[in-house]
Amino acid sequence: MNSEKGLTILYTGEGKGKTTAALGLVLRAVGYKKKCLIVQFGKIWFTGEIAGIKKLEPLVKIIQGGKGFVKILGDKLPFSEHKKAARKSFDTLYKEVISGNWDVVVCDEIVGAVSSKLLPLEKVVKLIKDKPDQVDLVLTGHHAPKKLIDLANLATEMVELRHPFKKGIMARKGIDF
Repeated sequence: MNSEKGLTILYTGEGKGKTTAALGLVLRAVGYKKKCLIVQFGKIWFTGEIAGIKKLEPLVKIIQGGKGFVKILGDKLPFSEHKKAARKSFDTLYKEVISGNWDVVVCDEIVGAVSSKLLPLEKVVKLIKDKPDQVDLVLTGHHAPKKLIDLANLATEMVELRHPFKKGIMARKGIDF
């Protein structure tokens, strides 16, 4: 296991690239034989990154929780189902982080789960405060509250300057998912 002091890293904002930045960090960590866990709170569909990550096992494990994004992309599930799934995913995440078995833990879309009221902010604050010293904890998602920004050792805001979707160009396999 890693003996260095782990950091809390936050990727937030309206721009593209939060998950991509977190996965790039995982790729770098695997290069140094670090054990990485990724828990996804919103993305439940197959993506190129899932296929790529599976090739990095056993150093990387991914858990896809949640029920998809809330009220977008054709979502018709009751809010209560999303909330229940997010809380179940959080309970799994918390146990894994506290176990100390991982060097790097990515909590993908956990910030969005907080901002959309699927998870209480206090749970994520507790996770950050309770994590073992050696664990690097990476949080991603839109609309990070000031409290998470203040707790992070590194906070990066992704800003959209241009996006092809606004010109009708849809997401592309292998590039966007």
